[in-house]
Amino acid sequence: MRLFVSIDLPDALAEGVAGVQERFSEADGLSFTDPRQAHVTLKFLGDVDSDRVSAIEDALELTVESDIDFGPFDANIRGLGVFPSLEYIRVVWLGVDEGETEMDLLHDAVESRLYDLEFEPEENEFIPHITIARMQHAGGKELVQRNVGELDPEVGTMEVEEIRLTKSELTSDGPEYSTVSAFRL
Repeated sequence: MRLFVSIDLPDALAEGVAGVQERFSEADGLSFTDPRQAHVTLKFLGDVDSDRVSAIEDALELTVESDIDFGPFDANIRGLGVFPSLEYIRVVWLGVDEGETEMDLLHDAVESRLYDLEFEPEENEFIPHITIARMQHAGGKELVQRNVGELDPEVGTMEVEEIRLTKSELTSDGPEYSTVSAFRL
């Protein structure tokens, strides 16, 4: 099964995510994510044998119980960015303002625990973000560049109370996510 570790946005922020996506609706070549499935990916695990899930869950439980010294925290979803660069856009994302430090610490702790289970560390620097669109071709690149440079949307603040082990199933309508287990901070 295809798995990742996430911080899910509450349903109350889905409308704000959709509103930001609307600002890009004229950009040819963008494929939008479902705002009701918006999340920050702390660690992508990829295809994992089901017999490893229990060990992953144990590691995530230890992460929230032992490796971090904070509980629930607020995170403000604000700002725009792209990966890998404005010249070659593959992903358009919303950023995290307040709460970024805690997300960085969570990411590092998850990364460390899962490295012990032989999951390779990410090669790129971790930047907490919510993917709102993927660019399939560069037809709307100029509109995306302009919006990212000019807009500073604030979607809202959420309380981060848990991290989740999430299953991703790829369908013809896009990925569908379901929670395997949740771990309270």
